[in-house]
Amino acid sequence: MHIREVLAQNLRRLRRDRCLSQEELAHRAEIDRTYVSALERGVYSASVDVVDKLAQALGIEASDLLRASRRKTGD
Repeated sequence: MHIREVLAQNLRRLRRDRCLSQEELAHRAEIDRTYVSALERGVYSASVDVVDKLAQALGIEASDLLRASRRKTGD
């Protein structure tokens, strides 16, 4: 999975886990709501500064937004 897709999935999941709208997250991160939407759809790549703003708004480490989930395999 590409890093843009990882960010998109993590951003959407973490935002929803916190019951935040895209608008509220954008407000907290001081970015535009349409940009949050585009990031969640994987349309744009985020700069490290934007990743940091989003992480702070979500109360997490920036690396959490970029960490690919590990799927268990049937061993």
